Order: sequence, then C-alpha cells, then structure tokens
Amino acid sequence: MHILVVDDDPAIVSLIRRALTHEGYTVTVAFDGDEALAAIQRRAPDLLVLDIMMPGTDGIAVSRRLREASNVPILMVTAKGTVKDRVAGLDSGADDYLVKPFALDELLARVRALLRRREPRLTGEVLSFADVTLNPVTRQVRRGGKIIELTAQEFDLLHFFMRHPRQVLSRHQLYDGVWGYDFSGQSNVVNVYVRYLRSKLEADGQRRLIHTVRRIGYVLRD
Repeated sequence: MHILVVDDDPAIVSLIRRALTHEGYTVTVAFDGDEALAAIQRRAPDLLVLDIMMPGTDGIAVSRRLREASNVPILMVTAKGTVKDRVAGLDSGADDYLVKPFALDELLARVRALLRRREPRLTGEVLSFADVTLNPVTRQVRRGGKIIELTAQEFDLLHFFMRHPRQVLSRHQLYDGVWGYDFSGQSNVVNVYVRYLRSKLEADGQRRLIHTVRRIGYVLRD
C-alpha cells in the first residue's frame, strides 16, 4: 500500500513516515498542497495523510480537488481541532480527522481502518432495501437503477445500515460498526456522513430512507 504524507512540518513528516514505513507501507512525502497534487498526478496513492494549514494550496483545497476525481481515502491530521474545523475538513471530502498532538498508535489504527474499508470484498451478497441495491464486491450502489457515487466512508455507512434494516442504531453502534474505534464524545462525524448519504440518496426528489430517531441515532426504513 502506498501512502502520501503531506505536511509543511519536516519533523511531523519524518515521524509519520518512519511509523508507516515500519508498518510495511510505501511512503512518499510532500511539504505543501501544490507539491502534493503534483505527486498524486505522478503516482496515485492508496491513502492520503493530509495537514490543513500549509503555505499556498491548503489541505482543504487539496481534499476538494482530489475528491472531484478520486475516492482515495483521506485522513486529515491537523492542529485545528474545533467541531467547526472537523466539519469543514469532512465537508471538503476527508474520510477521517485526527487532531495534533496525536498518538502514533491511533494514527496507525485509523490508517488500517481506512485501508481495510478500501480493500474489495471478495464475497458478499447484493443487498436491497426499497429501491436501493448495494453490491459489497463491486462497491456499487444504485437507486432506481441509477448509479450513486459514494466515497469509501459513505459506502461503508450505507452498507452498515443495509445490513441492519429497520433497526434503530445509536451513534455509538455506528461509530463502532463503521469506523471501528471510539470517537470523542463531541464528534459529530456520524451526523455529517448521514447528511452526505441523504443528499445523494435523495437527489432528484427521492423519498427519505435514513430517518433520525431523536436522542438515539438513526434507522433505515421505508
């Protein structure tokens, strides 16, 4: 697996590169957004570890431009840690968000989780609910016969819902089932990704399938 690490702090880049290389990943580095975009053109990575605050093209812009052309997983690693900052990062197309200072073990766990979700599933029946079908092998989603383009994180969240139709799922269950580890209590990543899914599933006036259950979580129902 090839990982591109993008940060303007050489010490952080060196730390992350050593940790990832020790785990067996192939690592390339870039020190600003423009260098990162050029590196991606030369060789597409399997995952991007991306800082936000950089000179020139910042991480938010890199994420948006990359997301227009690719669904490669993006892990933002940044000192900007408010809820507003997290939402901005996720809205730009990032799949996960880690605040500096961080523990290397947590960074590696999040990298593994993102790459694991990107690996194609070799077996798995096609799931259907209402007029939505989801193929775990091809990772293709259709609604009413129309293909819906989802990011890796959006696909995994919908897959979890479709494995548990009509079951009320708490945010904690969704964190554990989709992301595979606990988020801080203030994280609203599930809310953000449910909003992403709704916007795509409900395009062209389609009826809502993912419903909010107040003070508990969400449910997939017709």
